[in-house]
Amino acid sequence: MIKLVSDTIDRADINALIEWLSKEEIPILTKNKLTVELEKKWADKIGTKYSVFVNSGSSAILLMLLSLKQGNFLRNNKIVCPALSWATDVSTPIILGFDTILCDCNLTDLSCDLTELEKIFKEENPSCFISVAPLGLVPEMEKLISLCEKYNVLLLEDICESLGSKYNGKHLGSFGFASVFSTYFGHHISTIEGGFINTNDEQLYNMLVMTRSHGWDRDLNETNKEELRKKYNVSRFDALYTFYVPGLNLRSTDLQAFIGLRSLDKIDKFSNIRNTNFKLYKSKIKNNNLDLQVQNDSFVSNFAYPIVSEKRDVIVNELIKNGVEVRPLIAGNMANKPFWYERYDRKEFKNANVIDRYGFYVPNHQDMTNEDIEYICKIINLQYE
Repeated sequence: MIKLVSDTIDRADINALIEWLSKEEIPILTKNKLTVELEKKWADKIGTKYSVFVNSGSSAILLMLLSLKQGNFLRNNKIVCPALSWATDVSTPIILGFDTILCDCNLTDLSCDLTELEKIFKEENPSCFISVAPLGLVPEMEKLISLCEKYNVLLLEDICESLGSKYNGKHLGSFGFASVFSTYFGHHISTIEGGFINTNDEQLYNMLVMTRSHGWDRDLNETNKEELRKKYNVSRFDALYTFYVPGLNLRSTDLQAFIGLRSLDKIDKFSNIRNTNFKLYKSKIKNNNLDLQVQNDSFVSNFAYPIVSEKRDVIVNELIKNGVEVRPLIAGNMANKPFWYERYDRKEFKNANVIDRYGFYVPNHQDMTNEDIEYICKIINLQYE
């Protein structure tokens, strides 16, 4: 079987972890110094000032949006989300009580259709927009940034499927006010479960680390701690159990941070392999109804290769029969999911519906060979002969 994903945690990582766990003095396994080290190195890698490590990519979305609300960064309660996205890009704003607006995708890089997005910005005046970069594909970042600046909309980036993708030499996730990443098994690198929020804004960072851990001040720097304690007349002892904002517990562990630190050096290597595989797929697959456009100044760290075909069901059956794992393209149109249409009126999203009906994706990961890709392309292309 050619699997959809391949574990990025290797035997050397496991052996190093065993050695670390076998020390005479048992390491602290909960969030501790290794988490802080990983956060600093992750921020440096992506190109932002701050990074916060949490227990999943979905928790990263939750923490980011909740912190934006609690920190009074939003002028109103309206948020725009892509119709083509992962469930928690849309379900999380609903859970948090946002006025959630969907935007259709395009059929060139699968991000939001910018013409429709501008129309929504004009008519709805939202405070923020979650830009999803699907499968490592790179949106038209200059146009997107320009739109957000023109209408004073906070740009938030979901890079959970696109670690390593770049625009103009900069990592996706370094353009928005805040960005989220996932290090779940099978993503570009793994900490088993895990996620990050990145930002350049110190005020948001402080809100993130307080909200991540119950609402207390323990992860703030000493200056910010003292300012907060002075403001609320809290003694050093009472500060141990003083909660300044409604908080959660979304922390990850130093055990996962240990794995994450070993994985950082794999990002560039794995991204280059995924990019090479992407180009080979693009050159070999015939009759893809997606006109995939790759900008000259972008680098695609492809998560899986997307295909749209009116013969989807036939092709998918043939791939499965011949030992190739395959999935619907991301998750289709969110407006067609019960959690959405049982709350909101049904609305037509032309392009997202095309993806929903005819879209699927095939494997791309660091352990694939050219022969694997040739084999998959042959199965797909045979359905058109």
